[in-house]
Amino acid sequence: MPGPLAGIKIIELAGIGPSPYACMLLADAGADILRLERPGMPGPPGAANWDVLTRSRKSVGVDLKSPSAVELVLDLVAEADVLIEGFRPGVAERLGVGPDSCHSANPALVYGRMTGWGQDGPLGERAGHDINYISISGALWPMGRSGDVPVPPLNLVGDFGGGGMMLAFGITAALLSARATGVGQVVDAAMTDGSASLMSMTYSFMAAGLWVEERGSNMLDTGAHFYEVYETSDGGYMAVGAIERKFYATLLEGLGLELGDFPDQMDRNSWPAMKERFAAIFKTKTRAEWTEIFEDKDACTTPVLAPSEAPAHRHNEARETFVEVEGVLQPAPAPRFSVTPGEISKPPSTPGADTDEALAGWGVAEDRIATLRSEGAIGG
Repeated sequence: MPGPLAGIKIIELAGIGPSPYACMLLADAGADILRLERPGMPGPPGAANWDVLTRSRKSVGVDLKSPSAVELVLDLVAEADVLIEGFRPGVAERLGVGPDSCHSANPALVYGRMTGWGQDGPLGERAGHDINYISISGALWPMGRSGDVPVPPLNLVGDFGGGGMMLAFGITAALLSARATGVGQVVDAAMTDGSASLMSMTYSFMAAGLWVEERGSNMLDTGAHFYEVYETSDGGYMAVGAIERKFYATLLEGLGLELGDFPDQMDRNSWPAMKERFAAIFKTKTRAEWTEIFEDKDACTTPVLAPSEAPAHRHNEARETFVEVEGVLQPAPAPRFSVTPGEISKPPSTPGADTDEALAGWGVAEDRIATLRSEGAIGG
């Protein structure tokens, strides 16, 4: 069976980071996506297939500064269900492919926009990156240890969680609406908004008086001894997340401790001393030894694996969480569908490599492709 989004046609105006990630998710789920890239853009270093964010779709070289190219894009829009762009606010409009132009060509089109700050607001025109977006959304402040500075969580919270995933969700929701009503709309996915949304549970804790703003003092921010990372004797690490009491009891058992010998698990005053006690115990064995001890115990205690180690973990191997495509190891499509499974339909292409084939597949005549190339509107 084809993927759940089979038959959905999407135009991707090439960007970096979160919008390609959203398109990767949609393409892995079966959507037919044309990635439109500027002709002559330098390809990736070395092999063309290293950038897994651009997998499962074809690359078309299009110069949007050419009026003929803009006309081509609007003709493609008329056949599409979705267009996705990740420019700064106003850029798509200046190029002639903004929402108004696209909706004139196709009123049912879902127009997805990916930015850091959003399409409006006082920072809308400003430059920024993940760290900036999550800094004003309240997501960066709690990340880090007591007495230390906030620690950026790679670019996972803004770019990919609050950005790419939110855009993919918004696109899918808007598609359902367009199918029901025949009316398209603009999806304004901002990483500030998305990362704020990811903080919803924290705001719930704040409302209940269960969260303090002093970093590293709460249950989930390394304040608690039972939700922490501990170093082992060989320089490895173990992740402990034994929140529930029965799992906490099993954790103590694995550490050779008795539950009745210590203060109540949720006694915050005891947390610093308990962390010191746990840290000393974990330093007595290697990561492999602790892994064996907790392997089959419900103690919510697991080894911390490097990205290079994760594919070889027995659970990841059993579920085929990682796959190799043309020599490049990468995460497999997620989530999983029982009837219409997603797949990596093709490895990444160099920019513009699929121009003729992809345009022909969307119904562009061979002679028009030749004319567009002679005019410099397309490349590849």
